[in-house]
Amino acid sequence: MSNEIARTAVAAEWDAGNQGCGELVLELRNRIRALPPGALLRLVARDPGVPADLPAWCGLTGHALIAAEPPYFLLRRKHD
Repeated sequence: MSNEIARTAVAAEWDAGNQGCGELVLELRNRIRALPPGALLRLVARDPGVPADLPAWCGLTGHALIAAEPPYFLLRRKHD
């Protein structure tokens, strides 16, 4: 994990392990909704499809992918 992702203060962290993208995005939706707008979530996801699927999910939902160094990802919850 890079210094950027490791040193960034986050509101929550979730290790999704090897969950496939279908299950991952459903749980991610619930976890990111629980955060206040603008909060950061550090995600650890080892499924090989996540690096391609996560940016697309962020584009569809309005959340921001701040950093991606698989298996580590940093997301910002959108402002409502």
